[in-house]
Amino acid sequence: MPKGSAELTRARKEEIVAACRKLYETMSFKEITLKDIGQETSFTRTSIYNYFETKEEIFLALFQREYELFVRDLDALCAREESLSRDELADALARALSNRPMMLKLLSMNLYDMEANSRMEHLVEFKTAYGASVAALDRCLRKFVPSLDETGRQTFLYTLLPFIYGLYPYTVVTEKQRSAMEEAGIRYVYMSTYDMAYTFLRTILGGLT
Repeated sequence: MPKGSAELTRARKEEIVAACRKLYETMSFKEITLKDIGQETSFTRTSIYNYFETKEEIFLALFQREYELFVRDLDALCAREESLSRDELADALARALSNRPMMLKLLSMNLYDMEANSRMEHLVEFKTAYGASVAALDRCLRKFVPSLDETGRQTFLYTLLPFIYGLYPYTVVTEKQRSAMEEAGIRYVYMSTYDMAYTFLRTILGGLT
């Protein structure tokens, strides 16, 4: 059992976020309630309110951790590799994105709800993690594509970031959505997260000077 209030608080927050993550793997954002999350923890449901006021704050904390893991992956890439070609960098970044399906799902589906119904201090913590991910991407560019100036790096970042919003819904399609597209006469071509991200990244990096 953790000792000290700070350590206990941290451990309980992690348990709540882990419970939320587990539920989100099989349930939708709208279906999940604070009661559901509380039933997955080792302490009483009312204790959740000592740490989070809304389920959106819990999801935002989950999202924050996903960004932190993404930053860890990017920093590990920079530490591991001395140099990468632009194609190799596109491959590495595409793999880093494909390893974070939860991050992509939260980003594309529930971001506005989470931010709108979270207290400012939680939102600032989340934005700090998001900012760290942008900075980590910039570090990768500085190391592996040193010929890019600041304008080139900004062009890359603010072309990539909006693109990421659409990765999950384009690469994870339900049977109901697939059937609807077939009835509408839309030809659906499946691409994995990696395939779509790599094609995009290779194209963008190849066009920057």
